[in-house]
Amino acid sequence: MIQVKNLNLSIKGRQILFDINLIMSEGKIYGLVGNNGSGKTMLMKCICGFIRPTSGEVIVNYEIIGRDTDYIKDAGIIIENPGFIPYYSGLKNLKMLYGIRRKADKEKIEEALEMCGLIPILKLPVKKYSLGMKQRLGIAQAIMEDQTILILDEPMNGLDKDGIDFVRKLLLTLKDEGKLILLTSHNREDINILCDEVFTLENGKLLYP
Repeated sequence: MIQVKNLNLSIKGRQILFDINLIMSEGKIYGLVGNNGSGKTMLMKCICGFIRPTSGEVIVNYEIIGRDTDYIKDAGIIIENPGFIPYYSGLKNLKMLYGIRRKADKEKIEEALEMCGLIPILKLPVKKYSLGMKQRLGIAQAIMEDQTILILDEPMNGLDKDGIDFVRKLLLTLKDEGKLILLTSHNREDINILCDEVFTLENGKLLYP
């Protein structure tokens, strides 16, 4: 479960987020929508612990981010553009990331790559990937440790129609497995097809129906 309570964020004297309150639970997909500059990415960064709110709390599975733990746990995250070492293969990049916290599990990594349709280019250097391939690799990175929470900023970015359909099906499957998924998308069709609940931000404020 994720709970955001009375969250405010100011940066260099400018208020970015205003009194945000949200509750999200497992087995659902939540959409976060709004124009560029509305505060979506900043809110995601606060939820993950990458930015500390000026006031208020983010509680994830009964732990307060910034007090009980520095960062969100058991979460797969894509925020802004996924970054990889360009002259390493996708497989090697994921092995290195997996190995930060524990010994790399090649079977799980390859399973994530297969789920994202990347097995045919397993050993290709990332610098030869298209934008859509890099996006799929980012999604593979987010799911490879079987995390219970997924926070995905524009996961469809750069994908063609087949890629979008592929990722939509993948996210719905992960929801059925009990994952909590929070995503942003500028494509209203993605939101309509995927999301159980939608939060709208406008100028840093959450709009209520």
